[in-house]
Amino acid sequence: MELVHLLRGITVELDLLGAEFAARHGLHPTDLRALIHLLDADRAGTDATPGLLGEQLGLNSASVTALVDRLERQGHVRRVRDTRDRRRVLLSVEDRAVALGWSFFGPLIRRVVAAAGSYDEAELDAVRRFLVETAGAVAAERRRAAEPDPAEGGSAAG
Repeated sequence: MELVHLLRGITVELDLLGAEFAARHGLHPTDLRALIHLLDADRAGTDATPGLLGEQLGLNSASVTALVDRLERQGHVRRVRDTRDRRRVLLSVEDRAVALGWSFFGPLIRRVVAAAGSYDEAELDAVRRFLVETAGAVAAERRRAAEPDPAEGGSAAG
């Protein structure tokens, strides 16, 4: 249970840090999560579409449109026509938004990288495996929690 409590503590601290960043830069917490998903998609070489963003954030089409409009107005995101399918819109994070994120989160990233530098490869592999398995467990629990509860006769959202 100590690991569970340590992870919970890290989660709370990261959430508070993210909320501070969002508040300081006039973003809603969902805006920040959207930017993170878009950056992760770019890093993974995945096309980021409004539909994908909606799935990841649990938002309907109208909410995603409002979110992307807001991020576009603030200069954080731009819509780009897919060159392979002109009917499809791709979302791209602007360099300005990346620089803004690095200016705030860069010191934390450097500290985490420095901390990881004190572990050997076998230890890092164990940490990596634990984090991947934990992320999978959290994702599975989110999916389970989103399913309708037959005992309540309705959806998980109520």
